[in-house]
Amino acid sequence: MTTQEYIDEGVKLLMEKGPQVILAIVVLVVGLFIIKKLGKVTAKVMEKKNTDPSLRSFLLSMLSIVLKVLLLVSVADMVGIKTTSFIAILGAAGLAVGLALQGTLANFAGGVLILIFKPFKVGDLIEAQGQLGNVKEIQIFITTLTTPENKTAIIPNGILSNGNILNYTTEGKIRVDLHFGIAYDADIKAARKALVEVMEKHPKVLQDPAPFVGLGELGDSAMKLAVRPFAKPEDYWDVYFDIYEQGKAALTQANVQIPFPQIDVHMKS
Repeated sequence: MTTQEYIDEGVKLLMEKGPQVILAIVVLVVGLFIIKKLGKVTAKVMEKKNTDPSLRSFLLSMLSIVLKVLLLVSVADMVGIKTTSFIAILGAAGLAVGLALQGTLANFAGGVLILIFKPFKVGDLIEAQGQLGNVKEIQIFITTLTTPENKTAIIPNGILSNGNILNYTTEGKIRVDLHFGIAYDADIKAARKALVEVMEKHPKVLQDPAPFVGLGELGDSAMKLAVRPFAKPEDYWDVYFDIYEQGKAALTQANVQIPFPQIDVHMKS
């Protein structure tokens, strides 16, 4: 082909594809502008709803990427580029990645559910997956707890969101379950009075609901009193250990015997 033929062919191609290319560029520019504005509006909505910052950032970036990919595919189709094969490749790649990362994706989905529905928040005392502790951090894939032994428990959000969760902080108060054994010949009323006085004097025991003491069980060697003070979740262990220690001293002062396991053996001659 001569130079003139190349020029003619170029002019012809420009005349045929020029309007499509110009329209595609306009759509691309307008689309990017709309995506940017939509991201700002979505960010403001999430901020008003107090969405977790880490979840907010992740969802906004995901939304931007998905919308931009769809926009580019649409623009490519407008200029005559065949996108069927491209979409099929993306679908196959997405399926392969999804199968390879199904555990990670499950944790991500669990993290999103936790951050949206908020069954607990940072600082709450919870029990889940056999672990008891205060929530230290909620991430997209994992949640970390600080146990009473000052250990860090790391729980994947996938199983955490699908399992049972006990939140001891939600109601603002928690019952501390204690048991004291007293001798069968001991005065139950005197024991109850001594234990109730200990709980009423303790600064971290709540008086509403009122502390409770009742006969809970007739054991082999002792009568077991159920002692039920209420406390704030952060004061649980202080109340637990203090009431046991002070309760023992109060029962001793009230001449209430705390027996130990014993067996009567009868010898036949």
